[in-house]
Amino acid sequence: MRNWNGKPYHSLDYMLRETFGEKVYKVTLNGGMSCPNRDGKLGSRGCIFCSEGGSGDFAADAALTITEQIDSQIAVLSAKRPIHKYIAYFQAYTNTYAPVEYLRKIFTEAIHHPSVVALSIGTRPDCLGEDVLDLLTELNQIKPVWIELGLQTIHERTAAYIRRGYPLSVFETAVRNLRERGIEVIVHTILGLPGESEEDILATMEYLNHRDIQGIKLQLLHVLKGTDLAQEYLEGKFHVYEREEYLNLLIRCIEHLDPEIVIHRMTGDGPKELLLAPLWTGRKREVLNLLHHQMKVCDSWQGKQYNFDQVTVNGVNSNKQFHTLSE
Repeated sequence: MRNWNGKPYHSLDYMLRETFGEKVYKVTLNGGMSCPNRDGKLGSRGCIFCSEGGSGDFAADAALTITEQIDSQIAVLSAKRPIHKYIAYFQAYTNTYAPVEYLRKIFTEAIHHPSVVALSIGTRPDCLGEDVLDLLTELNQIKPVWIELGLQTIHERTAAYIRRGYPLSVFETAVRNLRERGIEVIVHTILGLPGESEEDILATMEYLNHRDIQGIKLQLLHVLKGTDLAQEYLEGKFHVYEREEYLNLLIRCIEHLDPEIVIHRMTGDGPKELLLAPLWTGRKREVLNLLHHQMKVCDSWQGKQYNFDQVTVNGVNSNKQFHTLSE
């Protein structure tokens, strides 16, 4: 079994230690923005799974300045352990959905914070205009900038069901524009969306292997109270994964992923006060320990089922080579 510092997959922690020489933590920020799926441009109810927090339920208070948000979270985190470096992560709602002058103000404030070593921005592929791309390019010359794109699935029928609001071609254009500017791309996927089979999910993994992306989040579908998805769950319209089902699926996804892609998230955890199902996800450490154990027993690792001979990026054979790793 191949491993990345004891793990059978290319973890974010491994990448950060390799890049910055020590453990790095994220501080989650709220830029006070909305989303075109909420303000009436595309819709008013958001994506079907999205809570009122707009996926930023763990983000800081938007009433604080960006510096105050960063400092308040650093104070909490550093009280528990010695930490010196942080990633400023704009998480809540769509974080490029605002006038570029405002984005320049908040992103510049974050990236110049002395404890921040990188800037990560969660957004939609359809909210990356030329002026925003130019700003991101400027910021990327100061410190690394990562853009996290909410794709969730490649299947248009599912995208329509979850009210994603853009076609796959828009995602492809966004990735191309970002990579042409040297900006790293992290893609959010959701495993277990209603109506999707295991093969549908693996097709999304295979598709992403052929895109020029640097990271991925494998997010288990959470049903949160107050969402439209919650109503459908309570009406018995779909099934959520039991723990063993999810671990088996997750291992298959990991085995099919290009081993150069960094895995930023393996399951995720919804706010306890909002989480309706599956409740077992609240024991996150236990889930990850079981995953590591099961992968060891199965002699499983990231890329085990990955085809190195048939990889193309943007239509060009990339001839990717597996990095030398400890055995």
